[in-house]
Amino acid sequence: MKKGLLFICVLFSALGFSQESLDDLLKRHNTNDVPYISVEELAMPKTEAILLDAREPKEYEVSHIKEAISVGYDFFDLKTVTDKIKDKNQPIVVYCSLGIRSETIGEKLKAAGYTNVKNLYGGIFEWKNNDFEVYNSKNIPTDSIHTFSEEWSKWLKKGVKVAN
Repeated sequence: MKKGLLFICVLFSALGFSQESLDDLLKRHNTNDVPYISVEELAMPKTEAILLDAREPKEYEVSHIKEAISVGYDFFDLKTVTDKIKDKNQPIVVYCSLGIRSETIGEKLKAAGYTNVKNLYGGIFEWKNNDFEVYNSKNIPTDSIHTFSEEWSKWLKKGVKVAN
């Protein structure tokens, strides 16, 4: 019986039916050079940080975390950050859809001398999955979340998936 069950598990795994966890996905794509902060910790009233949204403008317009500054990814310009954040010890949290693009932007900030940069674990998807509010381009709460890609959309469990 155990051998049969083991065979079925190995077969499903080989065929790609095994479910990858968010932890596995982030370990596969990230180096963890930028420490994570959980959505629960970021949501705590005592946590004060400047939020940087490392998604593209069209994603930010659909929804973003309140008071986040859109810095983009494809055309990220460090000067946009250095002009707005002079204190290089200021707590900064960078996020994207899941926490992959935001790690890259966080690494650039660290290389520029910012000392207190964190990456939001699971990004805006995890934020929404934990029932925290997001806002549209008019700063009105929304349930819509830009899913970035069909592949990544499976990680958004709550809210309205938007792909454009």
